[in-house]
Order: sequence, then C-alpha cells, then structure tokens
Amino acid sequence: MTEPTDPLDMAFVQSQFPGLRDDWVFFDNAGGAQTVRGAIDRVTEFLTHRNVQIGGSYQVSLDAAEALMRGRRAAATLVNAARPEEIVFGPSTTVLMQTLAAAMRSQFRPGDEIVVTMADHESNIGPWMRLREFGVEVRIWPLDPETCELNLEDLAPLMSDRTRLVCVTHVSNILGHITPVARIARFVHDHGAQIVVDAVAYAPHRLIDVQGWDVDYYVFSLYKTYGPHTAIMYGKYDLLLRLDGLYHYFYGKDKVPGKLEPGNPNYELAYSTEGVVEYLAALGTRAGAAADASLRDRVAAGFDAIARHEALLTDRLLSWLNARNDCRVIGPAQTGDAARVPTVSFRFDGLDSAAMTRAMDGYGIAIRHGDFHARRLVEALGETGDGGVLRVSMVHYNTLAEVDRLTAALAEIVQAAAA
Repeated sequence: MTEPTDPLDMAFVQSQFPGLRDDWVFFDNAGGAQTVRGAIDRVTEFLTHRNVQIGGSYQVSLDAAEALMRGRRAAATLVNAARPEEIVFGPSTTVLMQTLAAAMRSQFRPGDEIVVTMADHESNIGPWMRLREFGVEVRIWPLDPETCELNLEDLAPLMSDRTRLVCVTHVSNILGHITPVARIARFVHDHGAQIVVDAVAYAPHRLIDVQGWDVDYYVFSLYKTYGPHTAIMYGKYDLLLRLDGLYHYFYGKDKVPGKLEPGNPNYELAYSTEGVVEYLAALGTRAGAAADASLRDRVAAGFDAIARHEALLTDRLLSWLNARNDCRVIGPAQTGDAARVPTVSFRFDGLDSAAMTRAMDGYGIAIRHGDFHARRLVEALGETGDGGVLRVSMVHYNTLAEVDRLTAALAEIVQAAAA
C-alpha cells in the first residue's frame, strides 16, 4: 500500500520530544502530551540562571520578570490575544475554572442563569454548579442524541433575559468533535451573555484565535499542548478588570492578571510557553512558511501541517474500527472529517475496557479507559459499565506505523478474548 505524503518532517518532530521512546507508543495524549525540548530547556535555564522572586531591583530579579513576560507574550501569540495581560497562568484547567468562577461570583444575583453542556469535562461544569448555593440557576444544554453534537436550536430554549453565562467545550475529550465556538459566541453575545470555553482537547490540534472567534474566556492545559504541567486562561482585558481579585487586598481590580494569580504563577513553567510556541513556529517554517513571516503566521502554518498529519492518523484508525462488526465508535465515526480531532473513543462488544487497556500494556502501547472526568456525558451515553470507553488520543508526533501497531494489538487481544 502506498502511504500518503506526510505534511510533517517526522524525523524532526520526534527528535524534539525527549520523552518518546522506542519501547512505548503514547496514545494517551489527551491525558498529557510529551513535553517539547524547547520548553524543557526554558525550565532548566530559568532554574539555573533566573531562579529568584520577581519584583526586585537587582538584575537577576529583572531577568526573572522578563522570563515571565516572555511566557505571557508567547501565550498571547499562541491564542491571538490582544495583549499579554490577557493571559492568566495557573496549575491546571480545573484550578483556572474554579478561579474564574470564584472571581465572577459577585457578578451573579439570585435567579441569574448559567448554561453548561452535557458534553464537557467536569472542570467546566462543577465550578458553575456550585454557584447554585448563591441562588444561581444552572441549565443543561443537551447533546443531539443522533449526532452527539451541540446544536444551537437546543441552546435557544435555554436562553432568557437572566442568562449571564454559557460554558461550552471546544472539543469533547470523549467524542473528539470540534464545536463551532465562533457561531456559538455570536449567538450568546446576541442574547446578552458571556461565553467561557474549555479548550483542553482542542489546543494541541488546531490554531487558536480568541479574537477571531470573539470568545470571552478560553482555558486550556499547556501540559496537553507539549509543555510542562501548567495551564493558561485567556480573558478579554475589560472583563478581567471586572473580576474580583483573589490575591491580597491591596491588589486592586486594575492589577490584571496578577489579582487572579495568588502567590504568583510558576515562573519557569510560564516561561516554557515560549519553547512550545517556538517549536510550533519551526514546524510552520518546515511546512513552507517564510522564515521572515511573523511568529503568529509561522505558528498558523505549523498547525495547518499538524491538522493534515492528524487527519491521516484519524482516517487510518477509524477505517479499521468501522470495518469491524464487533466494535462501535463513540461519537463521529466518519473518516476524513475536518470537524474532529484524533481523539477516538470506542468499545468492543462484550469486552471489558479495563481488561483491554491492561492487555495493551503488554504490547507497549499506552491507551486509557473510563470516563475521563466527563462522567456526566458517559453516563448520559449509557457507557459507564465494563470499564467505560476505550480512548485512543493521538497527536502529531504519532505515526501511521504506530496506528498499525495499535490495531494489530487490538485484533490479537480481541481474538484471544474470543478463544
């Protein structure tokens, strides 16, 4: 079989991730991707040469502050923010969503309404549910039972003049389908509400454009986007000004983003963002972007190449799954679908997903099973039994050969179970 031409230089790609090893195939990337070398180098460089508190007048402290700002600027480039002050760093998306809910609480009055979706990770449901103790009403935007997609016609009846906020996932970490956030943001704004987007399952795969989409808040984990264990929240500057501060009392409302980073962010991990963006830009240059193009344009070219490579991976896996009569894909099962990322969940008839995952360990292939903290969705789909769903979550450093290794292992495991 003739392989399609790969849009990525895979030798270069894999050389940039020190954690990739010949004895393991990592298909659990939605739980946490490998860290790119440039990000690791930034962490090491900070801890070696800049490891002091910011705010001092001496040179090393100024160097530390410069590293933090470089991290903010890189994150602003990554998401297309208007200014680096629109970037808030935090330990994880879960913590940043809780931070946002706490900082917004005083803006809500009893009887105000928040809409959340059944498709989200619990990080973008639980913090808003907890506001019910202050009289906020929470409404659930359901999935279309036929397509497993979020439709505006199902959101419309939930909106009222008391709706203040709509919380939505950009990609479900179970279903892999891309939600049209720009169209949803227009609809939400037309109804006088704000929108917050959980982008954890989107950010590793496609270019982010918070200004183009006109989203109000956008949150994702850098450790799933080729960096170390930290996370990023974008917020429109005028909206961040309105949020309550969560730091010391003398951090006024105008101290953005510091008032939302109590104790200060992790400097070295924030700085590592520059290494992630530098790598994505290098991919863009290798994919044909001009070397003198803007950093943002090179990142865009990098993500375009990533998307085309990931489409090959998704097509290979879905074609194999769809050809079988003993397995079903959870969510969109079409191949060649530009509206999905390479996160694929599925089940084999009569087989326990936990047992299959353990069997895959013996083949040196890392996958995962369960509900992936999207428990409400998995419960709604009726997929909680027998270990939940199997999930293969690929990224651009995975190869077609690795997909073939996965499917061959799955076939052997299924055959052995039937024997």
